[in-house]
Order: sequence, then C-alpha cells, then structure tokens
Amino acid sequence: MIKILLAEDQGIVRQGLKMMIETDTEMKVTGEAANGKEAVALCESGQMFEMVILDIRMPVMDGLEAARHIHSRWPKIKILMLTTFNDDQYAIEALKSGACGYMLKDAEPEELIRSIRTCLDGGLSIEAHVAAKVVPTLMERQEAPSKDVDPDLTKREIEIIRSIGEGLNNKEISETLHLSVGTVKNHISVILDKLELRDRTQIAIYAIRHHIV
Repeated sequence: MIKILLAEDQGIVRQGLKMMIETDTEMKVTGEAANGKEAVALCESGQMFEMVILDIRMPVMDGLEAARHIHSRWPKIKILMLTTFNDDQYAIEALKSGACGYMLKDAEPEELIRSIRTCLDGGLSIEAHVAAKVVPTLMERQEAPSKDVDPDLTKREIEIIRSIGEGLNNKEISETLHLSVGTVKNHISVILDKLELRDRTQIAIYAIRHHIV
C-alpha cells in the first residue's frame, strides 16, 4: 500500500482529492494536514509516507516552505505540488524546493494518479502546458555540467537528450546528428526506458536539471 500525506487548507477540496487518489486501490491517504506546518509535524511524528502532496498556498506555512523542510530532512519522501495557479515561477520554485511533480488542481483523476506514480518511480511530472513555460526559463541557466547524469547513457543518447532539451523535433535532430528519423525515434524509446521517463517533456526536464543543455 502506498501511504500518502495530503496537505490542503480547504477541507472540501482535500476530501475531493483524497477520493480521487483512493480510486487507485494501491494508494491510501494516511495523513491529512491543513497547512505546511501540520504536514511537517506529521512527518516528524514517525508516520511513514512514500509521498507528500502539498498545496502551494496554505496558511501558517505554505507548500514551498514545507517542501524544503521535508525534502531536506526526509529526502526519500517524494513531493508533488498542487496549485490552482498556472504560473511558471511557482513551478520553478517547486522544483527548487525538491518537488518531483507540479500539477494543477483541475487535472483529471487519472492525470493525478499518473503523476503520483511517475514521482514514485523516480521521474518528474509537470503538466505539459506548464512545462512549456518552465523549460525555456530554466534553459537560461548557465551552469557547469552535472556529474550525476545516468552512467548507462551513451554519448549518442546524451546528444539526443541535449537536442530535445533545446526544443528540437525528431526531424531536426535527425538532420543535426545525421541520423534517420527512425533511428532517432528508437534512441528516444531507449532513453525513456533507461531513465524510466514517460515522454519527451520529461526528457527535456531531465536535460535541464542535469545541465546537459
């Protein structure tokens, strides 16, 4: 059973989210909080959670601050942020705070379940139209290459990841790297499998977070 802590200051919304999550019989909301401070206290109480879902805007302590506390003290707990705000700066701050997912509250139940599973599997889950605004902003960062890129990736696969992070489509990648479109598609399938990612948006985010672009 996947044990989840849900923090949302509006009781009706919290119960609705709980019902959505528990449509998956393998998931159970075993902790509820009305603000970030309560969420941190529940983690301190010794209860075991695989996932913490935090609303960004809450009284007493907001979701971003709670995420920073939880990620620093219990790094194995996955964090998913929920918000009504389609704001790229919130999404960027959520990632910096240790979140592995950022979803809008009006997402369909199956999207929420899929995001939870993606985070638990070690991936990143950001709603596509949010990611479309976040990725260009993150690409402005000029930092040294990260040392923690997956060692199983080949040089060619890293080149393709970099191209996806730069926003190139399959045809543009094939022309840049002098490969057939079919070969590019095959490489992408292998990359998705190796990194346990769901789609090319997640590959782009991987490229940015690991400073491949």
